[in-house]
Amino acid sequence: MRVIRKYANRRLYDTEQSRYVTLEDLRGLILDEVPFRVEDAKSGEDLTRTILLTIIIEQEQADGDAEVFSNDLLAQFIRVYDMAQPLPLARYLEQGTRLMLEQQKRMQDQWQQAMRHTPMEMMRELAEENMRFWQQNLGATGKKSDDPEDK
Repeated sequence: MRVIRKYANRRLYDTEQSRYVTLEDLRGLILDEVPFRVEDAKSGEDLTRTILLTIIIEQEQADGDAEVFSNDLLAQFIRVYDMAQPLPLARYLEQGTRLMLEQQKRMQDQWQQAMRHTPMEMMRELAEENMRFWQQNLGATGKKSDDPEDK
């Protein structure tokens, strides 16, 4: 697991690459599914969760059109924290999000497969298939005529 150290000056240092990184760099690691842990450089305290929340906040603020968390949803999350026995929300959200991402990937794969087969592409593939068929069959017929008994 990659270790990122956070210093008092709020800079993040990637110990594997021996360089300072930004939140955008960490976002890239997340998208590439590279596991990492952010720790306080002095105390070693795990700060990963705080950094992940910060990345989410930056994304939410960067593009208002791509907003994931509405004000109502955020207010509901706050209410969950105030419950005497909080719901097992984390596990539910993790499983639901994982399922949604898997379905999204499947849909994208199917869409790409469908787009690969445009009408022109399908016609080209059919023509190639027909050409192979006739070459194989005509080639087989041509070989029979070389037989001395056929003459």
